[in-house]
Amino acid sequence: MLELSASPADDLIDVPRRIVVSGAEPGELVEISSRTLRAGNPWCSRASFVADAQGQVDLTVAAVVDGDYPGISAMGLLWSQVPEQAGRREVFNADVQQPLVTVLHATAAAGSVSADLVQRLCGEGVTRSALREDGLVGTLFLPAGEGPHPAVMILNGSGGGINEARAALYASRGYAALALAYFKAPGLSDYISNTPLEYFQNGLDWIRRNLKPKSDFVAISGQSRGGELVLLLGATFPQQVSAVLAYVPSALVHSGQNAADPAIGREGPTWLLNGKPLPHQWENNRTASWLPFDQGPPPHRHTLAMLTALQDEEAVRRARIPVEKLQAPVLLLSAGDDGSWPSSVYARMVRDKLQEVAHPYPVEWQDYPDGGHAILFPYVPTTQLSYAHPVSGRISTGGGQPAPNAEADRHSWQQALAFLQRAVAAHTSKKENS
Repeated sequence: MLELSASPADDLIDVPRRIVVSGAEPGELVEISSRTLRAGNPWCSRASFVADAQGQVDLTVAAVVDGDYPGISAMGLLWSQVPEQAGRREVFNADVQQPLVTVLHATAAAGSVSADLVQRLCGEGVTRSALREDGLVGTLFLPAGEGPHPAVMILNGSGGGINEARAALYASRGYAALALAYFKAPGLSDYISNTPLEYFQNGLDWIRRNLKPKSDFVAISGQSRGGELVLLLGATFPQQVSAVLAYVPSALVHSGQNAADPAIGREGPTWLLNGKPLPHQWENNRTASWLPFDQGPPPHRHTLAMLTALQDEEAVRRARIPVEKLQAPVLLLSAGDDGSWPSSVYARMVRDKLQEVAHPYPVEWQDYPDGGHAILFPYVPTTQLSYAHPVSGRISTGGGQPAPNAEADRHSWQQALAFLQRAVAAHTSKKENS
């Protein structure tokens, strides 16, 4: 009798599963498909395998004969999924407390069989509450059990909004996690232009005042424009930042770009401090040109324009984030085929400056040479390489390919958790010995 199992059948989204079909004829072709409703939209994948001498197909060791992903990948049926409705990008349910349920279906000569695989962003006991006070807009996720817990503030990129998915998973791994919006959320501007850095300082103060984190540890984690932002915040408010996790970041302050207010323009300022715009890379830049991004058919590659701006060394110097002011450990996660901006180049700039000044805290850099801009966390679809930017509407590519992007997702999250664990331990030891 044909049997299909996923083990563990129900767990957090970052836990790998062992998917096994048994009861097939040795040497016969076995097809396995997957279907997941993500925000109400079905995403699907399929792959065929040859049963081994015991009539078994174990996806941790079985190579794909024909299907939606190549080679051997235990979770390939998840990351290779594509939406039935082209253009869909929502890979999580609108309510992140609701699990993602994938129906696996195996077919062989002996018949067919199905099994469920359940992925959760919220572990048991994790609580969610909206934050709408002190001018702040966000969502707080707290771990199960008595605190205090170390804290993380999560900041989104140029799409804006509230990154509840990442905050929920941080909370499931033991961190009080505040996903803080700064534009494109209720009560806030629709655009990134002219965002005051004091808003985020207020967020850090709110965390300390209301959550009283363990050992006063508050990390900041951001991706893309959020990666730029966390480095900038760590350099601007060094006493308030205990660790920095910068996903596909910039080493430079950038203009509004794709998330700019059209009335201000994409070359207008993004960040304000004490009411004044910070100098940015595009400002008085003698070599910068949008043409490599604007010309030709979509999908456009934003990185090409960013590279032109890097040729003006004086403009780069003016716009460089003064990371030497950081007083915390730093984790840099970058992608060599980043279509949005050259995050590998930027991460190297940050790493090199911190080495130059003998930064007294750990600096870790993980670069994924074949990866693209969208580094998330494990076992979500990585197939949507081109997309309409949620603010500008421009059709762009984030770069990379599904398989290397999936590996970057898996490995980067492991690195992030390990980095935070070490940072909390070092911070706690320093507090206890001071």
